[in-house]
Amino acid sequence: MSIIEKTAIDVRGTIHDTAPIDPEIYREMGMNDAEYREVVKVLGRHPTYTEVGMYAVMWSEHCGYKYSRPVLRLFKKYREALDGAGLENAGIIDIGGGLGIVMKMESHNHPSAVEPFQGAATGVGGILRDIFTMGARPIASLNSLRFGSLDDPHVRYLFEHVVAGIGFYGNCVGVPTVGGEVYFEDCYAGNPLVNAMSVGLLKTEDVAYARADGVGNPVMLVGSGTGRDGIHGATFASVELGPESESRRPNVQMGDPFQEKLLIEATLEALATGHIVGIQDMGAAGITCSTCETAAKAGSGMEIDVLKVPKREADMTPYEVMLSESQERMLCIIEKGREEKVAAVFRKWSLNAVVIGRVTDDGFVHVFEGENLVARIPAKSLADECPTYALETEEPEYVRAAHSVDLSALPEPADYEEVLLKLLASPSIASKEWVYDQYDHMVQTNTSVLPGSDAAVLRIRGTKKAIAITTDCNGRYCYLDPFVGAQIAVAEAARNLVCSGARPMGVTDCLNFANPEKPQAFWQFRRAVEGMAEACEFFNTPVVSGNVSFYNETPQTAIYPTPVVGMLGLIDDCDRRCEQGFKAEGDIVAVLSGGPLSGGAASLGGSEYLRAVHGMVAGAPPRLDMAAEKRLQDCVLGAIGAGLLASAHDCSEGGLAVAIAESCIAGGTGAEVELMAPGPYSATLFGEAQSRIIVSAPVENVDQLRKLAAEHNITFTAIGNVGGSKLRIGLNGAKLIDSDLETIARAWRGAIPAYMVG
Repeated sequence: MSIIEKTAIDVRGTIHDTAPIDPEIYREMGMNDAEYREVVKVLGRHPTYTEVGMYAVMWSEHCGYKYSRPVLRLFKKYREALDGAGLENAGIIDIGGGLGIVMKMESHNHPSAVEPFQGAATGVGGILRDIFTMGARPIASLNSLRFGSLDDPHVRYLFEHVVAGIGFYGNCVGVPTVGGEVYFEDCYAGNPLVNAMSVGLLKTEDVAYARADGVGNPVMLVGSGTGRDGIHGATFASVELGPESESRRPNVQMGDPFQEKLLIEATLEALATGHIVGIQDMGAAGITCSTCETAAKAGSGMEIDVLKVPKREADMTPYEVMLSESQERMLCIIEKGREEKVAAVFRKWSLNAVVIGRVTDDGFVHVFEGENLVARIPAKSLADECPTYALETEEPEYVRAAHSVDLSALPEPADYEEVLLKLLASPSIASKEWVYDQYDHMVQTNTSVLPGSDAAVLRIRGTKKAIAITTDCNGRYCYLDPFVGAQIAVAEAARNLVCSGARPMGVTDCLNFANPEKPQAFWQFRRAVEGMAEACEFFNTPVVSGNVSFYNETPQTAIYPTPVVGMLGLIDDCDRRCEQGFKAEGDIVAVLSGGPLSGGAASLGGSEYLRAVHGMVAGAPPRLDMAAEKRLQDCVLGAIGAGLLASAHDCSEGGLAVAIAESCIAGGTGAEVELMAPGPYSATLFGEAQSRIIVSAPVENVDQLRKLAAEHNITFTAIGNVGGSKLRIGLNGAKLIDSDLETIARAWRGAIPAYMVG
């Protein structure tokens, strides 16, 4: 026990009046003066050192969502959960037949900035625990990554070690990493984004809940031992990165995927006994979070003894034990009298299983160190009553300035083929094979569409069904207009699923933003959530789980607002799945679109062409007509379901020319295309107008395809044929691109490895 607590506790009784905590201490923990006064009001006395640490971490933005929670109520499902039984570890999508998909995405941005390998690895481990804590077997992982320019050696170091950490943990734990995205923008140089997503499969009747029900039921800690790693990790995630951030390496957890694999099997086996009443992962805030949240959800209380917690370091104080974020641990509430049966399962898997306390009925979390009471806190005050704030918003000046740029005045390039090769070699567009070749995407043998297509596809064993999953967000669009940019993220994620033959069903998100206490950053956040909420309602893809990550900035710059969408879709017949690569020589190449073939100069706003060729981030994002987008998606789903298409590929970054080139590369075949469109040639070839899908189909299916498009009020434009060893693109009679398939494939595949050599 620390000296500071010897004066603040009584033996097995009530905590006496305590001396005020030095403001420097609680401010260092991330608590402000008003919040400290609120703690004093709640407790009716000054807190002990352990108590102030528990409040500081649970009332941080990372755990308490004190700034974001009021805005997140815009998500209908989230609001219903808050107003009902409370949020669980992850969200569930019912896919019929008594089966459900559990999914969640979370950030590990700050840890990855200071310790990229372990930061990324433990991000994977943490999100997996959210899945199997619900009683689901993890079946796939994805990730959404953002880094600065690869010209920067430190960025290359971060990139290399983040990818290695993801691969290490996922490969060792035996869960396939099947998809994701990687973008490179200067604004992420000092603050990379590492968002980890996982999905799991369960029977809907077997869902496990994070509740401490049953007075007298024993509370058991299972899994690894507790160490000093990760203390105040949640607080670290709730401040800006700065020159002193390297000193926060001890706040980064250390992961052991082999222990996690044992924990997955042991947990699922133990849940099958029926003797576990409630269960929760120990992620952010460790034992503090898992005890208070499970008690608060059940309306119960809990008492634990930190001396009974299995430790891997000596002389740990109660403060350290309660705030440690050591990995591979769970808290279980067991039916009284059945604890030995449950413990035997975990011990069989060589894991700790120790009763550290019991459920009570007084609504308080009591923390003992042997006979000494070191904390007595109302559970709901920690879990549910974090102060929330209505922060000021202010539209940034740069938005109006960027929108006022006349993009129609830009000069046309001298060589369109050279531009295409440059875009294909842009790291944000180029092949990510260097990344996903380090991941095992075939373990469990359910992966039907491999990384690199519009979405990953996994079959559901014992059924004809499959699921498609993807992550998506264009941060540049969100920087220029967070409302429209977030809507496009939802629409494009859905479009990616549809191109795979899947019906979009639900969303998990990871909302990455700068310091919310700055009005311009909070304006970006609010507008993005408003846009995402509206789009999710429109496309009937509710947000069922997610994460908010604020303070993603350094003294040099803030990140682009990056509300990443992870979306799940259902394929009723896995044999009807679709991929992006052209298939057979002679097939018709066509564009199905919800609007004109070309969006004109306005479609260059926020485009990769504008950045790569003109060095500009300007304009407004491309316009999105959600009704037209929905008609397009319904049309393509119908076409795939009817077996009319040989391939389908979303048209996004880089525009039509890049999308056609990607379909050629994926299929290993060339194509000859002739476009007819008014306006600047650059806009037609490289503009990023929304609601367009490149498809190919056998000639005999074209009439049916035209008819289906007309029924959905969708434009069908035949533009060429598959075949040959070249990509040829003409526009309004002018031959603009005539490139060997080998040349374009080399530009696309070789870009990232060229940066990483040495």
